[in-house]
Amino acid sequence: MGTRKYPPELRERAIRLYRESEPRPVIRRRAEQLNVHPEALRNGIRQADADHGERDDRPSTSMLEENRRLAQENAELRRVNEVLRAASAFFASEIDPTRRRS
Repeated sequence: MGTRKYPPELRERAIRLYRESEPRPVIRRRAEQLNVHPEALRNGIRQADADHGERDDRPSTSMLEENRRLAQENAELRRVNEVLRAASAFFASEIDPTRRRS
């Protein structure tokens, strides 16, 4: 994954300013005022809405982090399983050298 262009403080401030504005400004104009890319602000607003339970079309940040953690854990468990399979095949061949196992 790439690095973030904007610091978290700036993102939070930009989203907060947009959400607190009445009437809601056009995202493009607010982004120009804050000197951020309009899509970065739009995506940040969408993610903040998902995090607050206001959107159902995208996962919350905590769910994304949990999915990443589970994917890493799953990959590690697959590697461990592969090592255990290889070890069990090796030790099985040591116990009974007359039988061939693949």
